[in-house]
Amino acid sequence: MEKDNDFGDKVDEVVKKDPRYKPQSYAFVMGALDYILRKLEKPRHITGPELLEGIKELAKEEFGPTAKLVLEHWGIKNTEDFGNIVFNLVETGIMSKTEEDRVEDFKDVFDFTEEFEGKYQMKVDKEKLK
Repeated sequence: MEKDNDFGDKVDEVVKKDPRYKPQSYAFVMGALDYILRKLEKPRHITGPELLEGIKELAKEEFGPTAKLVLEHWGIKNTEDFGNIVFNLVETGIMSKTEEDRVEDFKDVFDFTEEFEGKYQMKVDKEKLK
């Protein structure tokens, strides 16, 4: 439990320095990292584009057609915002990076409107429609 408090305290510090993003956005990014790592056979470094793919999948899974709205409520309007969040987490020591990792790795990776609205498809149980 103390680890959670430490994370919350560090995020509170980050939000004071950079109030663009709500605390939930930081927890979501960490959740997306965990989501990706659980899919791997063995842990390894995750690149920015890989993290964004996991973020996209998890946002759709957790928030469905409201994903874009939820992310925007947290201050996230594009993929570069996730890069800013990640590098804020790196600065606090919560996340780590390699020499090759850059905030620019997150720039214009996908379009929010296209991914979270244009490509969203609801799953319909055809048997229930009868």
